[in-house]
Amino acid sequence: MRFTLITAAAAALIPGIVAAQQAAPAAAPQPPVSNPVATAFRENAQQAAKNLIAAAEDIPADKYAYKPTAAQMSVGQIVVHLAQGNDFLCGTIGGQKAPQRTKVAATDSKETLVARLKETFAFCDQALGAVDDTKLAEQLPMFGGRTMTRAAVMTLTTADWADHYSQIANYMRLNGMLPPTAKKASQ
Repeated sequence: MRFTLITAAAAALIPGIVAAQQAAPAAAPQPPVSNPVATAFRENAQQAAKNLIAAAEDIPADKYAYKPTAAQMSVGQIVVHLAQGNDFLCGTIGGQKAPQRTKVAATDSKETLVARLKETFAFCDQALGAVDDTKLAEQLPMFGGRTMTRAAVMTLTTADWADHYSQIANYMRLNGMLPPTAKKASQ
């Protein structure tokens, strides 16, 4: 009797176990993305802009001169560097001349520096809009008279944004602030 109850219970569970082992129905395949490298780069640029601008906005104005050691850049210097880099790198990648802008200094007001960072990321959006994967091997002028492929400049730019976001996120944590990517959606 006992054996019959255990056998019946096991037999009743088998269909559920088998169903759980079967793969879920496959999602409909996504159509291939045309220009996957350029598309991924543009998406990265938008995410970098979101995070870097949010960090620049979150840091209080009185912390724009902050740098953990004398050898490092201040928050203001990072923002100026990013803005200059955006104009040069996005212009180079997109084959467009960056707009002529008045110079900004790391000691300018937070509002001035954040506005410039936003302007240069807006230029990146515009300059990168027509970039596609057909010219990734094209040689582009870079610093010091060197040339690099468009793909290499795109990679360098992605690394630069990540490097400076990491830097500014650490500065924020050293000052008791949460960087944008560490905040929950509701914060």
